[in-house]
Amino acid sequence: MKSSELGISAMYRILKKAGAERVSDESAEELRGIIEELANKIAKSAVDMALHAGRKTIKAEDIKLASKPFI
Repeated sequence: MKSSELGISAMYRILKKAGAERVSDESAEELRGIIEELANKIAKSAVDMALHAGRKTIKAEDIKLASKPFI
């Protein structure tokens, strides 16, 4: 299994807060994988936006703009 940047316990909490009474290990792992994939796409887009603007620093506005297509 590959290493993950996000903790699995956070996935359980997210699913529970969404109303799940019970959460399987597989569903928590799947959610983690999907969230990481989306986060990587958003991060890459935000980096591109900052570089295009001539900055090395990623700002909150870059993340907000980069996440629009996914929300």
